[in-house]
Amino acid sequence: MKYLSLFISFVFALNTFAQDFTLADFYNYNPELERRIDEQFSYMNDTLRVGQLIVPAVGKHGKPTEHVVKLMQQGKAGGVLLLNGTVESFTAFVNQFDSICEVHGYLPPIYSADAEPTLIKYKIKGTTPVPKTNAIKTKEKVKEVTNTISGDLNKIGITQNFAPVIDASPNKTVSNRSFGLAMDTVIGFSNIFIEETQNNGIIATAKHFPGHGFVVGDTHEKLVFIDGEMKEVPNYQPIIDNGVLSIMVAHIAVKNNEKYNTEGLPSTCSREIVTNLLKNELGFRGLVITDAMNMGGVRTVPNSGLKAVMAGCDQLLMPVEEEKDINDILSKMNEDEDFRFQVYSSVKKIIRLKYCLGLID
Repeated sequence: MKYLSLFISFVFALNTFAQDFTLADFYNYNPELERRIDEQFSYMNDTLRVGQLIVPAVGKHGKPTEHVVKLMQQGKAGGVLLLNGTVESFTAFVNQFDSICEVHGYLPPIYSADAEPTLIKYKIKGTTPVPKTNAIKTKEKVKEVTNTISGDLNKIGITQNFAPVIDASPNKTVSNRSFGLAMDTVIGFSNIFIEETQNNGIIATAKHFPGHGFVVGDTHEKLVFIDGEMKEVPNYQPIIDNGVLSIMVAHIAVKNNEKYNTEGLPSTCSREIVTNLLKNELGFRGLVITDAMNMGGVRTVPNSGLKAVMAGCDQLLMPVEEEKDINDILSKMNEDEDFRFQVYSSVKKIIRLKYCLGLID
């Protein structure tokens, strides 16, 4: 009997050790997953932890390869956006950066791409042709296109897709990148896109919160405003309820809104929008990522990286100065205990996703 008990304990321990997690586990409590996250977190110093929040871009419109390699070697990047290249070049980047992290004992990166149906052929040359987003008219076609895109991303090693666009599409900035102007269709098709993407082991990212469809201007060039009511915010509730894992916040300011005025700051740098609205009111518990931090709508904001993290963002996409952002965040952590634990929460969320993606043994 004694030996039988020992054998059962051994088998249980072996099964626990061998347990795999999927993206479906992200929102569920699992004591073994919690234990592993805490264990990984304890191995890291604060610089490595803050580095997990940093997502530089590499490729035609990203930082020089040598720059991103240096960040990887120092443990100062938790993800990489693969921006404008080919299937072959991006596959090579994934292999290169994974090797660097393995040699140094760092967590592997989350690789992301703007693989919207409309943009993927421009962003990743050599992928399977698919129709533009607004040309997809049936649920069956949404599934087919999403699985085609996800298959190409899986072959490269990309684990986060910055799609779908759930903005309404009356303006030229959104244009053909969303599923249309009828929001019931946009929401329904977007939820299918999200489900299929995440069933393929890739994080889906709804964007651009709090809504780009009815603003005038382009955040790539300058700060733009929602004047008064945020008409598109309610569209995010069914997306959140359906389990989307990531939401991208846009560099859109809000004015003439008594409850959620951003005081001239882009939403990315507003705690009212990111924490009070998105996290607290809408109940989003997934990964909050900024839109690119080198865009005109945020670039002139002093200490924008720190402000975005203080607002509640978990990932800084394409920071202008990664080292400065890391140092600013570390300094604030040293003087503000609440902020330090907020950063720790973001880091653990990222580690959790890396386990659920199967990136950590």
